[in-house]
Amino acid sequence: MPRVKLQRFADNAARPDIVEPGKPEYEQLGGRWAADFFKNSQPLVLEVGCGKGEYTVGLAQRHPGRNFLGLDIKGERIWRGSTRAEALGLGNVGFVRTRAEALEAQFAPGELAEIWITFPDPRPRDRDIKRRLTSPRFLNQYERLLQPGGLAHLKTDNEQLYEYTLEVLSERAGAEVLAHTRDLYAETDPLFNEAQAIQTHFEGKYRAVGVPIKYVQFRLN
Repeated sequence: MPRVKLQRFADNAARPDIVEPGKPEYEQLGGRWAADFFKNSQPLVLEVGCGKGEYTVGLAQRHPGRNFLGLDIKGERIWRGSTRAEALGLGNVGFVRTRAEALEAQFAPGELAEIWITFPDPRPRDRDIKRRLTSPRFLNQYERLLQPGGLAHLKTDNEQLYEYTLEVLSERAGAEVLAHTRDLYAETDPLFNEAQAIQTHFEGKYRAVGVPIKYVQFRLN
């Protein structure tokens, strides 16, 4: 393993804003993230598949009165998000290294105020449908973890995933699509302002080559 990657993993092990396997608090904070990790009582927002943490950190900058967690399985990606959050002096952002399938080992029912799913792998093959982050398998988890009325958001450049998500939500009892668009940055309705406010590096690259960004805002319970 390259020396740089080893150093970053060592950094992660020492950083208090990163929860990962091997640390005593891993899988022990469910229901107590605000009180024990952030040391406050602010609402908790989760980004599933946060990558390098651009969106998690951006949200934390915009909303100091909320707590934000980025979840990803890749330690080097989380290191980048943590490094940026530290440079900005943000105390309302953290990261947890685990798989999205294991969400319910990390959070208690009703603990999350909001969930963001930003540019996930679209898993285009039929055999991978259950791995899509808006498949019923994952929506079931989100529904249990979100507080009543809690919001969920999807941003994607992938038309197939956008259509799939709308279809799954239309068939789901209790689900409500509050807003959706095939071209987020063409929208002028204030309802889309929050989703337009943060643009990741790859999002900018998609837009630069003419790929419109799709967006869905929904509730599950």
